[in-house]
Amino acid sequence: MTGRPTGEVADRAPGDLPARDTAGDVADRATAGFRQRYAAEPAGRWAAPGRANLIGEHTDYNDGFVLPFALSLRTVVAAAPEPDQVWTVCSELTDEPVRFTVDDLAPGRVTGWGAYVAGVVWALREAGHAVPGARLAVASDVPLGSGLSSSAALEAAVLAALVDLGGLDLPAEQRPRLAQRAENAYVGAPTGIMDQSAVIRCRAGHALFLDCRTEAVEHIPFDLDAAGLAMLVVDSRAPHRHADGEYAARRRSCEQAAELLGVPALRDVPTDGLATALERLGDDETRRRVRHVVTEDQRVLDTVALLRAGRVREIGPLLTASHTSMRDDFEITVPEIDLAVETALAAGALGARMTGGGFGGCVLALVEATSVDAVATAVTAAYAEHGFAAPGHVRVRPAPGAARL
Repeated sequence: MTGRPTGEVADRAPGDLPARDTAGDVADRATAGFRQRYAAEPAGRWAAPGRANLIGEHTDYNDGFVLPFALSLRTVVAAAPEPDQVWTVCSELTDEPVRFTVDDLAPGRVTGWGAYVAGVVWALREAGHAVPGARLAVASDVPLGSGLSSSAALEAAVLAALVDLGGLDLPAEQRPRLAQRAENAYVGAPTGIMDQSAVIRCRAGHALFLDCRTEAVEHIPFDLDAAGLAMLVVDSRAPHRHADGEYAARRRSCEQAAELLGVPALRDVPTDGLATALERLGDDETRRRVRHVVTEDQRVLDTVALLRAGRVREIGPLLTASHTSMRDDFEITVPEIDLAVETALAAGALGARMTGGGFGGCVLALVEATSVDAVATAVTAAYAEHGFAAPGHVRVRPAPGAARL
């Protein structure tokens, strides 16, 4: 298997979302996996979270704005140094470890899920770092194929482990770009900078306001508990339908539109100049793609302004408007996703939207804290009525980024 533009390490249906924070359990599993494979104790354990994007979809590669937050669902790497330039990694998801040396590091030589690990080693070496050999064991509670950035979590956890094991000088603010290079240039997935930035730089109780052009970040307070609210993640269980090709097509369309409009990126089209810009485009599909990106950037800015003011429950309509734009203008939703959003809203959610690259994945629903079970039950019933596979669901809170445990 190879990389996916949706930021996942496997192209298969996701597993159940855990119903509680299992960070301790997953760390124990990583340690147990290390002991079983290598008959030794790890030197340490490093964790990196999955992420959900509160708002700002397909704006990242348009040099725009995004607002992700980290999840308590985590990937943990137990690791120890290896004296030679050899890297061996095992995962709880497969019986076969992946082993590679310096001679195997050319892009394309290591494939499958191991490419994400080899890509981090390759990117570190390309940046001039003396990367230590290592033995690694991976365990994860970030569900695969769900749009919660399992690949970025794996990259960030491996990166943190190798930096610490080798005593490398790599500040946190430089790590997202290196991890992105691993995914873009080694794995071959054309992701933007958002996923890696979120899983590395997020803080507990905050969303990460990221300017994807300058890479400037601001930690925006996002205290759901204080507002009496909760964020429900609904795993649609929808298989990613044509996601790779469609993602690439959307990106090409945006880049071509920016060229036609004579701007470096669609981020440079002002909201108050959108109507004029759309008149200059020759076909309706391109106009709709541009309208989504420009209005989505503005929705991110509006959401940030509300959160800065502590008006958390007022962001609900912006989340819903974002979903409508993804559905109608960017055309990246699927029936299971739309049904989850519609049902959550009908059951009392203040706002709901798909999160992630699209064509499957998860839905975020902002709900009253007392309504989590009712909304989740309503979505499950609606899926059964429509003959869809039962969805997964979990309540999440903004969590910290990658760190040594």
